[in-house]
Amino acid sequence: MQKTRRLLSVLLLAIFMITGCSIEGQNNKEEGKESGVEEKASETKSDGDMKIGVSLSTLNNPFFVSIREGVEEVSGKEGVETVITDAQNDSSTQNNQVEDLITQGVDLIVINPVDSTAIATSVEKANEANIPVICVDRGSDQGELVSFIASNNVEGGKLAGEYILEKVGENAEVIQLEGIPGASSTRERGEGFEEATNGKIKLLASQTANFDRAEGMTVMENLLQAHPDVKAVFCQNDEMALGASEAIKASGKDVTIVGFDGNEDAIKAVEEGNLSATVAQKPKEMGRLAIETAIKYLKGEKVEETVDSPLELIKK
Repeated sequence: MQKTRRLLSVLLLAIFMITGCSIEGQNNKEEGKESGVEEKASETKSDGDMKIGVSLSTLNNPFFVSIREGVEEVSGKEGVETVITDAQNDSSTQNNQVEDLITQGVDLIVINPVDSTAIATSVEKANEANIPVICVDRGSDQGELVSFIASNNVEGGKLAGEYILEKVGENAEVIQLEGIPGASSTRERGEGFEEATNGKIKLLASQTANFDRAEGMTVMENLLQAHPDVKAVFCQNDEMALGASEAIKASGKDVTIVGFDGNEDAIKAVEEGNLSATVAQKPKEMGRLAIETAIKYLKGEKVEETVDSPLELIKK
């Protein structure tokens, strides 16, 4: 009987101790929640520990080559590892490349989307994997971004429209060559151009040439046949403007041509009189800003949700 009582006492004591520890543990857990201790703090990194993925829409365009140069300049200086991919203007290729970067476990992904709608799925997958995303030049229609670095495309489109009005006057017949359908820059540059010219010009046609020089020439050749009295053309990037310039030169017509980007070939064409003007961005600066912003974020520093890169109208 005495042994039974002793055993019962030991069992009761053990139960009491276990219960007490459990309550104390729960209390500590609750206190941790209140103080934020239990929540995982943002993991900060030093420069040498960072691995940043960079997905560019194409390296077959000098503009995006300049973005890469800006990326490499800063990453080399800061000792940051970068993995740079070229989507060759194909949305499916870009999505596969971004998903591969996610699988590699990079610390952050910088994306210059081919298509702002198509890239959204990959941005959301990066979000699910807790990999922060920064977009450059073109945004993403869905998903969470740490920062968006770009020129103000709407303002740039307005600059182009205002310059064309200045050169050819109101009620002139004008054509627009659009970029890749679905790209945010295509929508925004078109929006700015329309804002400046709506009701003031006769817009004969607005047709895509996919930001491509060869397509710009072909599309312009066809449009010149359909609209021989055109006085001006706004091309939503310089590559299309340079292609359109070749078509217009071959036709012998005098047409005001305005591009957008300010790449070296376009600036030279403006100086030589083959282009009337270009809305100049600073792509190398965009690349620098993207990596500088990425490094700041990974170090735990505050970054701006939107970073504007400057614009300038270059004319002869």
